[in-house]
Amino acid sequence: MAQNSRFSGAVNDAWLAQLTEEIIEPDLPIIDPHHHLWVRDGNTYLLPELLADVYSGHNVVATVFEECHSMYRRGGRPEEASLGETEFVAWIAAMGASGTFGNAAVCARMVGNVDLTLGDPARGLLERHMIASGGRFAGIRHSTAWDADIHKVAPRPGLLLDATFRKGYAGLDALGLVFDAWVYHPQLSEVADLAAAFPRTQIVLNHVGSPILGGPYASRRDQVFTDWKAGMTALSRHPNVTVKLGALPIRLPGGTANRDLPPSSMEIAAAWGPWLQTSIDLFGADRCMFESNFPVQKRWSSFAVTWNAFKRIAAGASAAEKSALFSGTAARIYGVN
Repeated sequence: MAQNSRFSGAVNDAWLAQLTEEIIEPDLPIIDPHHHLWVRDGNTYLLPELLADVYSGHNVVATVFEECHSMYRRGGRPEEASLGETEFVAWIAAMGASGTFGNAAVCARMVGNVDLTLGDPARGLLERHMIASGGRFAGIRHSTAWDADIHKVAPRPGLLLDATFRKGYAGLDALGLVFDAWVYHPQLSEVADLAAAFPRTQIVLNHVGSPILGGPYASRRDQVFTDWKAGMTALSRHPNVTVKLGALPIRLPGGTANRDLPPSSMEIAAAWGPWLQTSIDLFGADRCMFESNFPVQKRWSSFAVTWNAFKRIAAGASAAEKSALFSGTAARIYGVN
């Protein structure tokens, strides 16, 4: 089934169309465990845009929303603002569950946001999110990515090791919720320390640990891979950690690809293959899940092409391994029915 989708959102408008590709293994069930919904910087990605991607050729049976500071409440107590996002996503999920827009269970589960640096009071907020979600709240992401030489997502380094943060984190274990970790590769040891301290709490490492390939790291990419692999190897020893596969750079400086065209699934698979396959080898397919990271990824490739790239990377996997990578792991970890 050939697909042709327009390049849209906060993107380079000179790229008028995405590459057209036949869908690989169109019947393979997919649960997309990582996408956003938002209106920001002139980029609208809400239910119509999500549905256009979900029904662009692959067999997407369900999705998991990932927090992105969308539709936060204005006014009121700052720590309660993120309840607005949960209420918003619950509304989108209810629309999807009606069957009016097709069979895919969009936002069947959601990963929200609660500030765990609140300490013990964070548990009460977690409970409120669970209620506001209509039973769809699977866990939270508290982004702690921090590097002194590049972008700092977190307000300070070492949050995962902070005693007050961990008091808030303890509420996840008590409520059976998942923790999504977004860190950069030099912080992987902090995730391992957290996993050891709370062995009953499931941790999902976002974006294969976000290896830093630009800035001051650009001249030592081989060393980055070595350091990243060592960190991932140590992290894989903790059975309560799973990994999302995706959201890496496709074209780095010095590449020879034709930059007048968006990348094909073959190019994406070649760029991402070493990182994703190494993660699968270390953690096993039953602890890995492919992620679209849409609409962020939409800047570079269409939904159809992105999932074709994942299918190319998994081409040598068994049927059971493919089932885990494309749907089974996400279903088990996030509780997708």
